[in-house]
Amino acid sequence: MRRLTPPTHLLRAFSSTARYGSISRAAEALMLTQSAVSKQIQELERWVDVPLFQRERRRLSLTPAGQRYEAQVRPLLAQLEAATLELITHRDGGGALKLSTLPTFGAKWLIPRLPRFQQAHPQITLNFVPYVEGYDFHRADLDASILFGDGHWPGAVAQYLTGRELVLIAPPAPRDQALLRTPQDIRSFTLLQHSSVPQAWLHWCQAHGVTGVNPLHGPQLDQFHSLIRAVMAGMGLALVPDCLVADDLAAGLVSAPLRDGYTDTQGYWLVYPEDRAQLGALTQLRQWLHDELSAAPGLQPA
Repeated sequence: MRRLTPPTHLLRAFSSTARYGSISRAAEALMLTQSAVSKQIQELERWVDVPLFQRERRRLSLTPAGQRYEAQVRPLLAQLEAATLELITHRDGGGALKLSTLPTFGAKWLIPRLPRFQQAHPQITLNFVPYVEGYDFHRADLDASILFGDGHWPGAVAQYLTGRELVLIAPPAPRDQALLRTPQDIRSFTLLQHSSVPQAWLHWCQAHGVTGVNPLHGPQLDQFHSLIRAVMAGMGLALVPDCLVADDLAAGLVSAPLRDGYTDTQGYWLVYPEDRAQLGALTQLRQWLHDELSAAPGLQPA
């Protein structure tokens, strides 16, 4: 019975040529001769008995069938490379862990601490994949995500990290002056809104008995990092997780005139599917995150 899986080197020659639109550039990327790449493409076309390229005046373009085939072959080759890399690097509970994180949490909290993780676990390689809204653990290139929410993601395990403790931040206050003395004073300021957490100010106002203000009105921004920068620029007030703004407060770039210990229901969670729970690299990352948060002042993991 004829096999339906062409040799990998033929698929790689095909995918590279489709990507570069040129046999010569594909040959350069694959470190082969142009003749070798051309022969491999011809062999693949004989194998599948379908024309994959149109050849017109020394230019190559994919046929409609070739376009469909290349779109399916490309991710399969990427998955094969990722699986091979993980196999090669897998030692002593290590390996490559494919992680996604919200941009602000990654930049403001996680990345500055990663040198300690690397020092403690040199056998583990963290590969960050692009963050997209939501998550899809059916993808082969994603093992775990750091997400913001209430901890409920169907079909996944969620471990609370931090972020429920919110702080009201304001522009730096003039010397010996306080921009806000009581929660009611927010009525004199613009309230900056996070587009993904639209009721943050509503809940804060209800908790503090603030009236006479529309807590849903104000400029909307899509990331906590943008909110922090907007406060620095003097655009208004914002509610942000304490863990994201500690360095900016210490540097005097923003102020926290009302340290009220307000806690919200949403925060940052490490989320992963149950079938990946026993991955050695993920187990080490979970423990390291727990230890980091336990050691941080004011940040206690659940």
